[in-house]
Amino acid sequence: MTVYWIAHVTVTDPERYSGYMALAPAAFAKYGAQFLARGGASQTLEGTAHDRQVVIAFPSMETARACYDSPEYRAARDARDGACIAHVSLVEGVA
Repeated sequence: MTVYWIAHVTVTDPERYSGYMALAPAAFAKYGAQFLARGGASQTLEGTAHDRQVVIAFPSMETARACYDSPEYRAARDARDGACIAHVSLVEGVA
């Protein structure tokens, strides 16, 4: 079943965040991620507004979690540490 990685991100240090942007694509490519939305125009209708909204499709919960836990993505997360406020969730799609 398709699983969606949903991230809401507010960048607080763009220079440092660029390190994440340089490293993260390798992890996503390795795990077959398909970007559905990435930082385009958005409107927050309820809750806290964030700079970036990201939606990524994975073939399964296991694959999405393996990507998140991978050494490649861990390096990307380390690079963005202190450069953003991020909320990331994994959500199963509808069968």
